[in-house]
Amino acid sequence: MNDALLLVDVLNDFRHDDGVRLAESFRDVQPLLRDVLASAHDTGLPIIYANDHFGDWTADRGAIVERALNGACGDLIPPIAPCDDDIFLIKPGYSAFDDTPLRLVLADLEIERLLLAGAALEMCVAQTAIAARERELKVSVVVDACAYVSWEDAEIALEYVTRVAGARQIVWRQVPVSSVTGRNSSPAPR
Repeated sequence: MNDALLLVDVLNDFRHDDGVRLAESFRDVQPLLRDVLASAHDTGLPIIYANDHFGDWTADRGAIVERALNGACGDLIPPIAPCDDDIFLIKPGYSAFDDTPLRLVLADLEIERLLLAGAALEMCVAQTAIAARERELKVSVVVDACAYVSWEDAEIALEYVTRVAGARQIVWRQVPVSSVTGRNSSPAPR
């Protein structure tokens, strides 16, 4: 099965409604998000960033990274910023599928399953999980690598995406990357 890691809205300046609460949660999950990203790089998984453009239609990857670096959690951004060979998409809405070329990217890469992480769990991550399932992709939401504004709302969203949409929930600390992706978590010998 062909997998990809999809990171939703991990580049954020947190200067918006609910930004303070989301930033607090982001600080807690960033170390795990960093580990998930490192494992994806080590195992050769395609990594796709789908990020809000904050209303700036002239923004590109560099501008969005710069905005996040200058934001409330700027110190946490460098280890999770996209590498040159990572795919970067700008998303104007909640779902990473809405009005983006994500569907085309996944088809081109022959992706069948998404590992999904990012922010906010109860909003953009949940909407992306639902949209992926509607497109008949398998989805595993990496719960402990997702920031949230309200844990109560996140639990409701997780129940919905699991029970109704059919996504899986995984806890990265409890699941080795090879059992999720079918790939060895160790880098290949050099």
